[in-house]
Amino acid sequence: MTDHFALGLGALLLLLLSSSCFSSDLDVQCLRDVKQSVTDPTGILKSSWVFDNTSMGFICKFPGVECWHPDENRVLALRLSNFGLQGPFPKGLKNCTSMTTLDLSSNSFTGAIPLDIQQQVPFLASLDLSYNGFSGGIPVLIYNITYLNTLNLQHNQLSGEIPGQFSALARLQEFNVADNQLSGTIPSSLQKFPASNFAGNDGLCGPPLGECQASAKSKSTASIIGAVVGVVVVVIIGAIVVFFCLRRVPAKKAAKDEDDNKWAKSIKGTKTIKVSMFENPVSKMKLSDLMKATDEFSKENIIGTGRTGTMYRAVLPDGSFLAVKRLQDSQHSESQFASEMKTLGQVRHRNLVPLLGFCVAKKERLLVYKHMPMGSLYDQLNKEEGSKMDWALRLRIGIGAAKGLAYLHHTCNPRVLHRNISSKCILLDEDYEPKISDFGLARLMNPIDTHLSTFVNGEFGDLGYVAPEYARTLVATPKGDVYSFGVVLLELVTGERPTHVSSAPENFRGSLVEWISHLSNNALLQDAIDKSLVAKDADGELMQFLKVACSCTLATPKERPTMFEVYQLLRAIGERYHFTADDDLVLPPLSTDSDGVTLDELIVAK
Repeated sequence: MTDHFALGLGALLLLLLSSSCFSSDLDVQCLRDVKQSVTDPTGILKSSWVFDNTSMGFICKFPGVECWHPDENRVLALRLSNFGLQGPFPKGLKNCTSMTTLDLSSNSFTGAIPLDIQQQVPFLASLDLSYNGFSGGIPVLIYNITYLNTLNLQHNQLSGEIPGQFSALARLQEFNVADNQLSGTIPSSLQKFPASNFAGNDGLCGPPLGECQASAKSKSTASIIGAVVGVVVVVIIGAIVVFFCLRRVPAKKAAKDEDDNKWAKSIKGTKTIKVSMFENPVSKMKLSDLMKATDEFSKENIIGTGRTGTMYRAVLPDGSFLAVKRLQDSQHSESQFASEMKTLGQVRHRNLVPLLGFCVAKKERLLVYKHMPMGSLYDQLNKEEGSKMDWALRLRIGIGAAKGLAYLHHTCNPRVLHRNISSKCILLDEDYEPKISDFGLARLMNPIDTHLSTFVNGEFGDLGYVAPEYARTLVATPKGDVYSFGVVLLELVTGERPTHVSSAPENFRGSLVEWISHLSNNALLQDAIDKSLVAKDADGELMQFLKVACSCTLATPKERPTMFEVYQLLRAIGERYHFTADDDLVLPPLSTDSDGVTLDELIVAK
């Protein structure tokens, strides 16, 4: 715990320092060193990586280099795949202090992967060294690159075992070591990945692969020799084990449940505290009623977890449902918290999940919401193939969600920034009417947890939804919400996930926004549309909807529309469906949506 905190604090300080500069001599030196340390037979780096320019962002035009901002010499990603490069692992990468992606795949690099690679590229989210000639063992200290989401070492000459310490890579979503010379047992934490990601290593054993050949032969011989004696021993041992398991398992389960539920046990003495209700689904509700309705906040009643807290299902005596959120640690006093709750409790709109009440018990803050039976938009979009939503429903959800967010930005008083828009926070009622949840909660959390460090952790919001300018400014703006909502619109029209594009080629490592940009640049934008929606008398609407989504995800904030404009554009697309009733949105004053407006300026504390 201490090590992770120290690493997170170090990352935070580093990003703060780097983001305060408009150029970085270190990043320029990093690319100089890389160029000098590799063999470049095709001359691609020699001819294009020219350092006689001193203008801001000149390195951002180099092939394979992506910057945090086009006017800053600060490297975000180094993508040198298939550049024909040779030699050992490049030197100087430690000077690219803000780099999050390194792709050296499909070259001819040889030699060992540096043992201290975690010191050279400590903040990587993606490392791809596949299809090279790297040899030797897999460096154990890779596990210290704690933000790693993707690690691809496929098709090299790596030998030895897969380090068991990789279990510390809690964010790892993609892992591939196929076609090497690895041996030993696959660590249990990596057994969730498919067998194809470990294939071509004859010495690897264990799930998801079968047993190693040598191990299987030896076990077969041993089983023949000890067959008769073994049967008796196994029966005796089995009986003993079953006996003790039956006695111990309930105790262990109870102990674990008690530990998971420790916070709820600690507030038992405050059961008589009243729940402050803005509406009255039941009369005179107390904390004891919430405890009973959630079975004392048992883990079986958890219906969602996120950055702002954990949501529990609550079943009332009359059979109706509520949702109760246990908010993450808040630095606000009880009076400040109550004031914020009363402000949010007054926010009412058809497309917002209504806050029904709140409760303060010791250090715990509990929020009571209306329950949304159809779950999140993310859940509905990612159901099995047979449950795909049709176009009319997706369009209605997009229009409704846009209306709710536009209300927060332009009509709600005080105005609210969401800061964490994703398809997971757009919930659906029994009629699939979209309701935006978690609005206004960012203010209630520790600023260090919700502002700077969440970006360091790869999430100023959820991965794939983060506006590119946040990396430079670390300041939430209305146009940042617009960008995130644009990603939601892309999910609706493409059926793809923000960080994993199934329709893209296998060697594509980018986000959904990057894939859409690639298709647009090659006049193939129509190929992005979900195939289940095409040729059903709505192709024109699909393209218009996709173009609105693209305008929301433009790299420059000032070029993006406001949420009021997004809503009006989507409403025009869906005019023939008659989705919307009378508008309750008012045209915002021009001064309320300027870039650079801070959250505190948009949400006025009472």
